[in-house]
Amino acid sequence: MDNQHQEKLSLLQDLIALSKADNNVSFMETQFINSVALSLGVSADELQQLISNPIDYSPQDREIDRIIQFYRLLLLMGVDANHHDKEIDFCKNLGLKMGLNPIAINEVVKRILASEKGMLPPDELISIFQTHHN
Repeated sequence: MDNQHQEKLSLLQDLIALSKADNNVSFMETQFINSVALSLGVSADELQQLISNPIDYSPQDREIDRIIQFYRLLLLMGVDANHHDKEIDFCKNLGLKMGLNPIAINEVVKRILASEKGMLPPDELISIFQTHHN
């Protein structure tokens, strides 16, 4: 398996783990994960296999890709309109594990939780991380 495909599976595994963080995987969360898998070119069979047999964590090399992954996690967290503390903690911890700036992580989470739609414009997201760049 090539490194790019491994990163895609790792990204999906993070989303699966987040969906389970509150012990309630909603239909909307499942649909979101399926949609991301489809956009990444990961088959339904591969996704099902990943759910049954987790792989080793493999963060993406480029920081911008890790920021996008972090944002996807936050979008998944809000897809069912519930923000559980376990999900928030999961996202923050994974952001740290990805090597993202902790101040930027907290700022992005704070703004997303305050947002009516649970999203940030891409330029605002990037600006937050640029402001707090390591």
